[in-house]
Amino acid sequence: MTSAAPPRGPVVVIVDDDADLRASLAALLAENGFAPVAVPDSAGFFAAAAAGPVDLALIDLRLAGESGQTLAIRIRETMGLPIVMLTGRGDETDKIIGLETGADDYMMKPFNPRELVARLRAVLRRSGHPALATPDRSQSRMRSFGALRLDQTRRELLGPDGTEIPLTNAEYRLLDYFLRHPDRIIPRSDLLRELGNDLSLYMDRTIDVLILRLRRKIEPVPSKPAHLQTRRGQGYIFVTAP
Repeated sequence: MTSAAPPRGPVVVIVDDDADLRASLAALLAENGFAPVAVPDSAGFFAAAAAGPVDLALIDLRLAGESGQTLAIRIRETMGLPIVMLTGRGDETDKIIGLETGADDYMMKPFNPRELVARLRAVLRRSGHPALATPDRSQSRMRSFGALRLDQTRRELLGPDGTEIPLTNAEYRLLDYFLRHPDRIIPRSDLLRELGNDLSLYMDRTIDVLILRLRRKIEPVPSKPAHLQTRRGQGYIFVTAP
């Protein structure tokens, strides 16, 4: 009796009209266990999808010809694939459009290669890809607080039973920053600087909104936080062992 074949690497179609970037992304993904297919436009994407199963679309928002926005909407309507958008450098309009397409995530150019790989894996995990369903955490960097753990290698927050508690990119970055600076009062200005480009996703009271959302995910009683506490007039402090 033959054993079952191991799950294949996730097939990611890269849609970008910049040939150099396309080649770099394909090499990066291949080195990290993906099966990349690099194409320059929407016609190339649909040809790739017709040739075999596709697990995720990685699309540059500003494509020549049919825009990345239009392509993402077509994919969402007809195929239901996970989508990650690549958007322009600090362009507020790009970020708004990237979110309005219904994309699962977006990355600003230039991006950190390791972060891109981690975020692609997170999107695929949430979509139930078999190759990512039972992660090996033996090499992961973990930080624990209370009954929760933050896997800094895979960028995941894990509950007491090991299941993932979904975090947005901004929520993850905020929690990771607190855990790297525990038991210290951190001014709001430091947190704003840490979030960088994610700031413009929020109109006002950026930190307050994220703190509230984060408390709902990590605190047993969000209105009486044991870990993520406020110090009025000073900032916030993360107490690892209350």
